Amino acid sequence: MFYSQSLNRKKAKQLPSLKMTDDDKARRAYWAEQMELGYAMVQQLLAFPVEECGERFASLPETAEAAGVEMLFSTSKIAGNLDRIYYMRESLAREVAEIGREMNERGWVLKIEEGFRTLEMQGALVRKPEVFDAILEKCLWENGGELPPAEMVARRAIVMVANIPKIGSHMSGSAIDISVFHRDGSGEVWRGNSYLEISERTPMRSPFIAPEDLENRLAITAMMEAHGFMHFPFEFWHYNKGDAGANILTDNPAPCRYGPVHWDPATNEVTPVTDPMEPLNPLPVIEREIAAARERLARRLEAEG
Repeated sequence: MFYSQSLNRKKAKQLPSLKMTDDDKARRAYWAEQMELGYAMVQQLLAFPVEECGERFASLPETAEAAGVEMLFSTSKIAGNLDRIYYMRESLAREVAEIGREMNERGWVLKIEEGFRTLEMQGALVRKPEVFDAILEKCLWENGGELPPAEMVARRAIVMVANIPKIGSHMSGSAIDISVFHRDGSGEVWRGNSYLEISERTPMRSPFIAPEDLENRLAITAMMEAHGFMHFPFEFWHYNKGDAGANILTDNPAPCRYGPVHWDPATNEVTPVTDPMEPLNPLPVIEREIAAARERLARRLEAEG
C-alpha cells in the first residue's frame, strides 16, 4: 500500500499557527474521508474468503522480453538493502506483458515500480522510519497541527502500509505498482504526481489534480482494467487482479484465487501463509515506531527553533 514522504519540516513546524483557508479545509476533509474509506476497505479485506489456487510465479522482465515488449523496471531498493522482486503469478505476468504491448503501440512504456513482496520485505517496509514520519506528518496536518493520538496514527498506518498479510496484495503476487512514460523519451505520462505521492492528490479520482492529469490516470486505468487489473482507489499507481481486493472492487463475492504466500525461487513453489491474519509487526512494535516518529519530529522542530 502507501510508502514514505519526506517531512516538510518547516510546514510541520508552522502548522499549529497556520490559518486554514477554505481550500486547505477542503483538502484536509477529503484526505480524512478517503482514509476512513480505506480503513473500511481494510476491514472488508480481512473478512474476505480466499481459496489459494497455488499458481506459480513468473519473471516480469523475462516475460516482457520473450514477448518483445519494451518495459522499464525501477532500480531502487524497497527497504534497507532489499531488492525489489519483479515476479508475480504466471498468468498475470502474461497479462501485464500484453498491457505493455498495447502501451507500446500507443507510444507509451510501462514501468513496473513494484511486484511481489515477501513477508520479510513488507515487515521491513512497515518499520521503515520514513514511513512513520510520513504517516505522522499527514496525521499532524489532518489534526489541525495538534500532535495526533497514537490511536489515530495506528488507524491511518493500517491503510497506508499493510501490516497484515491478508490485506497486502503484493504479498499475494497479484499486484503491481506502475508508472508510464512516453516511448519517444519525452518523459513521464503525467498523472498529477510521480510515484510515490502521499497526499490528498494520491487517490485515483482526487479533485485536486488537473483535468488532463485525471484523463491520463483514467486512460491508463482503462487499459489495465480491460485486462482485469483493478485500481486500488486510494493510490493512483496500484493495480491488482484475482485477489480479495479485486473481487471486492468488482462486487464478486466468490472466494478469490490468490492469497498471501511464501514463494521459493529455487523450485517456484508457493505455499499459503499459515496465519494471514497475524500482524507482521505486533501492536507493541507499531506503538514503538509511532513513538519514535513523534520523537524525531519533536527533535526536528526543536532544532529549527
